[in-house]
Order: sequence, then C-alpha cells, then structure tokens
Amino acid sequence: MNRETYELMENYMRSCMGDSAHDQEHIYRVLYNALDIAKTEENVNYDVLIAACLLHDIGRREQFDNPALCHAKVGGDKAYRFLTEHGFAADYAEEVRQCIRTHRYRRDAQPQSLEARILFDADKLDVAGAIGIARTLVYKGAVSEPLYSVSPDREVLSGENDTLPSFFQEYKYKLEKLYSSFYTKRAAELAGERQQSAVDFYNALYREVSRPYQNGKNELEKRLE
Repeated sequence: MNRETYELMENYMRSCMGDSAHDQEHIYRVLYNALDIAKTEENVNYDVLIAACLLHDIGRREQFDNPALCHAKVGGDKAYRFLTEHGFAADYAEEVRQCIRTHRYRRDAQPQSLEARILFDADKLDVAGAIGIARTLVYKGAVSEPLYSVSPDREVLSGENDTLPSFFQEYKYKLEKLYSSFYTKRAAELAGERQQSAVDFYNALYREVSRPYQNGKNELEKRLE
C-alpha cells in the first residue's frame, strides 16, 4: 500500500469517528497491534489488513444513533462502497468488508481469513488490561450506564449473572472472558501480559464500593428511630 492510498483511507476513517471510546486513537492502536501480530504470521496480505484496521469502526456512529444496528455490518458495507467508489477492485473491497464484518465479539460471525483473525485479535487487545478498563468506563459514562447495580436489599452486585447494564456487568460478561478467545499466539501473549492489571482493578473497585454498603447500612439503622 502506498502512502497516498493509506492517507485516503485514513482521512475517510477520521471523518467517521465519533465517540471517545472508539476514537481515531483506538484505530491506530488496533492498527499497530495488528502489525505487531502480523510479523509473527506468514503470507499476510498487508493491503487488506491495513485497510480493514483503518476502517473497522466506521459504522460506530450509526450503531450509536440506532443500537439495533451492528456497527461491524454497517461498517463493512460502508467500507465496501467507499473502496469501490474510489476505484478499488470489488474482490479486494469484499475481502476488507469480510474482515470488518467479523471483527466484533460475536459467535455467529467468526473471522475466516488470516487478515480477519489478526484484526479480531488486535481489536480485542484494546479491550484487554488497563486500556480495556479505561475504554469501558469512558463508554459506560457516554451512554449513562452506572458503575454497578444493587440488589433490592442494597447489596452491591458483582456483575455475575446481572441483567442490568453496568461496568461490573460488562466486566463479567465480556472483559473477564476474552483472554481465551484469541486466534493468534502473539495476541494471546500480549493479552496475557495485560490481564492481571484488569483483574486487580476490578477486585479493588468491587471491594471499595461494596464495603461502604456492608458497613453503612448497619450504621444507618442505628441512627434511625
């Protein structure tokens, strides 16, 4: 890929990015992670990989406006239209579209090509460790979801088996489980290096918010007639 082509795709990506948890710096981290992973793999099509990394979240705005939409599907279709309208071959545009359509953490749309699997892993790395915690908190704040939920008797819920959305629920549903879902050895290694920081943060936060509830309820009862 030459620089002119890269900048064409980069500029389009920048015009599509919106929310702060999925901003253009997330795109660059995914791209750089992907290039790191790709060095350990053979026969990588870098033209497809770089394009897919740059364009993988261009459907986020549509999903943010309408949560019923899947940003991976919307983004894949947008990427295909953009590439074909700018003179790229249809088969190349389709390869990029399939990478983008399967980068999301979903069982019903598994990445098939090597480039799609590298994109999937690179994107998931940005949900691992401290950066994953930080991005999740930013996103939860943007959509006005709480850190945690409480039971009817005022106990802080851990997120395990919660049905209400919260940071704790997202951690237990997704963040805690992603470390066994990588396709490439290099991504699994990088994720493993990050895992403990996420575990430590969750445990510390749960401890700090649950203890006041445990102790405070009893103290409040003593002060009420």
